[in-house]
Amino acid sequence: MLNWSNFAAQLFNGLATGALLALISVGLTIIYGTLGVLNLAHGALFMLGGYAGFVAFQATHSFLLALLAGAGFVMLAGLLIEWVVVRHFYARPAEDQILVTFGIGIVLVELVRAAFGSLAQTMPPPAWAAGVTSLGFLIYPTYRLLVMGIVAASLLALYLVLYRTRIGMVVRAGIEDAGMVSILGIDVQRVFLLVFGIGAMAAGFAGVVNAPIVSIMPDVGDNILVECFVVVVIGGVGSFPGAVAGGLIAGEIMSLTAMFDPSYSAVMLFAAMTLVLALRPQGLFGVAGRE
Repeated sequence: MLNWSNFAAQLFNGLATGALLALISVGLTIIYGTLGVLNLAHGALFMLGGYAGFVAFQATHSFLLALLAGAGFVMLAGLLIEWVVVRHFYARPAEDQILVTFGIGIVLVELVRAAFGSLAQTMPPPAWAAGVTSLGFLIYPTYRLLVMGIVAASLLALYLVLYRTRIGMVVRAGIEDAGMVSILGIDVQRVFLLVFGIGAMAAGFAGVVNAPIVSIMPDVGDNILVECFVVVVIGGVGSFPGAVAGGLIAGEIMSLTAMFDPSYSAVMLFAAMTLVLALRPQGLFGVAGRE
């Protein structure tokens, strides 16, 4: 039944989902914008963060330590993947990059499946964020409200790193023109390594945040990866504000569509992407002419 309470709940669900998509997509878009690599392992890194956080939570019963462990572990995994494999494919054709990152994703998923099995794992929210909160006009799960706050703080931290530090300046310069950065005497390989690590960390962090909402499974990153590519297309490749705006738009589209018919959520999301591509091919915040 459609009423104000259901509509408000779906709006908040869309914000929570969209915030998570924005955080994951920020990592994906800076990797593609800087390295030019379409990282099909990004969904697997999201999944890996969830499992790393789950293991840390089982050992410590601390949600904060689980967040730190998930983000840190996946960042290290991302640095290792870039250093051992991905950097050897920068000069290769795009299809080679797609195949190698797709293969890395499969390897990660199967390693996790071998270690934990295919059954879903559950991670409870922190005790102080369990239950529901009355907002006056709506009673809403406390943890989902916490998710919005955590993701907002994380996006703000990433924004400050990218736009208020020298490292961020180098990363943004690499997004615009990696060749020029190299001419200026900056070690581009280190920049690429750092960017891949930051992108992986964002995905891993989001994986831990998402774990108390959706059960953790080896294949949990598959749909997320597809949705994040849609977010990047809507927002614009290489654009931080675009990833945030695209994530929130995608979250609301899927949530509000699910209020009428959940089976059409993905259809409406792709319809929105098609509309953006038709009217503004570079995305809402993208720059025309960027490859």
